[in-house]
Amino acid sequence: MSISDGVTRELIFQNEMIEQMVASGWQLGTPEGYNRELAIYSEDLIGFIKDTQDAEWQKHCKNYPSDPEAKLLPRVASQLDKADPNATGTQLRTFGTLGVLRHGIKDRNAKFQLCQFKPEHDLNPDTLTRYKQNRLRIVPELVYSPYATDAHLAETGTQAKKWRIDLVLFVNGLPVVTLELKSEFKQSVQNAITQYKKTRPPIDPATKKPEPLLTFKRGALVHFAVSQYEVYMTTRLAGTDTFFLPFNKGTKDGGSGNDVPEDVNSYATSYLWLEVLHPDALLNILARFMHLEIVEKEDFEGRKFKKETMIFPRYHQWDVVGKLVEAGKVEGPGNKYLIQHSAGSGKSNSIAWTAHQLSSLFAGAKKVFDSVIIVTG
Repeated sequence: MSISDGVTRELIFQNEMIEQMVASGWQLGTPEGYNRELAIYSEDLIGFIKDTQDAEWQKHCKNYPSDPEAKLLPRVASQLDKADPNATGTQLRTFGTLGVLRHGIKDRNAKFQLCQFKPEHDLNPDTLTRYKQNRLRIVPELVYSPYATDAHLAETGTQAKKWRIDLVLFVNGLPVVTLELKSEFKQSVQNAITQYKKTRPPIDPATKKPEPLLTFKRGALVHFAVSQYEVYMTTRLAGTDTFFLPFNKGTKDGGSGNDVPEDVNSYATSYLWLEVLHPDALLNILARFMHLEIVEKEDFEGRKFKKETMIFPRYHQWDVVGKLVEAGKVEGPGNKYLIQHSAGSGKSNSIAWTAHQLSSLFAGAKKVFDSVIIVTG
């Protein structure tokens, strides 16, 4: 097989993924709509605000009558940039991509929400309308770096590839997911992992400046290495020290990886983009699963330091929490379920996510559980 054959197969894989995601509600974007310096898909951020918060937008226009859009974009970027490693207190909660999506931003007397998550119940039709106005955008072959020059972009082959990411997903203009794809006919998923480690540094090696899209907490929240057969993920790019976790369903015989689908027109990893990255599912993950875990540790010399980890649920965690919450909604209280996790697979997070979501679970207009009690041994 020639290199061109491998590239063609990878492009077919990519295009079929895009086609299926667009059919499920994603909008197709172009690299030209992306602001590389701010790491924002500007049209969607401004459009969502105008569509859903006209009164606040009019306040903003009075504050900046000459060019309100040009003033808002750097203001949002400044809130993203404040997610630095030394942030404390409310900064950990309100800044960075996840914080801004959840809590919005303020500018003078105007306050903007940058995402509308699905409400727990259907009692407020206005909230549901705003939820449907979220703009979820998929952009293929994104030139992501503000330091990529025309000479860089004129390069061909593997040199040109290092300035582009196969797919980047945005929610209302803010980057949340990157994906590097590989065709197992030519390269395995490990090649995508290597690509992230060696050609996706969070600090540009030439300028020594941060890459906005790839900076921990400030840019995309999770990065996937994907082939037709396997998926791996990381929430923090750190060069060769980047640690990837498997994001596979497992096989029927209890093995790792994914079962080969019986349908020859389907991919073993299609659950990633058809289930987990479905617009409703991804918005729910951003609202109710992702969080910044901060653990205080001590080095060999007794000096204390904080380790930060952005937690994105692994497939088995996301799957089991969703099944338990749905069972609670349909079947109500009083039932028993057996859930099995292997050692080190994140039981504590699965328990916490389940308890938290059950505590605010509604069936229609009625709350399902008055309280949630956790007993551990």
